[in-house]
Amino acid sequence: MTEAAAAQAALHADARALLASWVPPNADQARLAGEYLAFLDEHPNAMSRSCRVGHLTASALVMDHSRTKVLLTLHPKAGRWLQLGGHCEPGDGTVRDAAIREAIEEGGISDITMSDEPIHLDRHPVSCWGSPSEHLDVQFLATVPDNAEPVISEESDDLRWFDLDALPDGLDAAVLAMIGHAARP
Repeated sequence: MTEAAAAQAALHADARALLASWVPPNADQARLAGEYLAFLDEHPNAMSRSCRVGHLTASALVMDHSRTKVLLTLHPKAGRWLQLGGHCEPGDGTVRDAAIREAIEEGGISDITMSDEPIHLDRHPVSCWGSPSEHLDVQFLATVPDNAEPVISEESDDLRWFDLDALPDGLDAAVLAMIGHAARP
């Protein structure tokens, strides 16, 4: 087995262990966790974009330490405000590591505290490499110091803090659900 294949297998095993041990907050999330586990069992390359039918991704809902604000990116392809995140990469040791890397890359704040377990799962259709696919997103909560200054990346059209009582119009239902899970003590 090549080093790259071993790394992908280890990331796959991490995702399976993470989801198998996760205690979902409700029945819908439990159903999705079961779907993710079945997908992982069916697709050895489920952690890579090479799995054209779909693949697991990692994201982070970034909130200030006081949990009164959320950092969202205006995604250039989707044209909507979303959490920070994306594809797992060969150097990611765990799904959580991928979420941390994505949050730092897209938000520009390195002083991040990431939840150990997901706060939400979201499965949605996308177009990867011009063909229909799915993202099975594993979503974590990241907190950063109050008044942390984000730095916009090339992967975003805009990056902005929003007060929880002044979220942007038309926010995706999955993002609202994630915020709802994160805002709970």
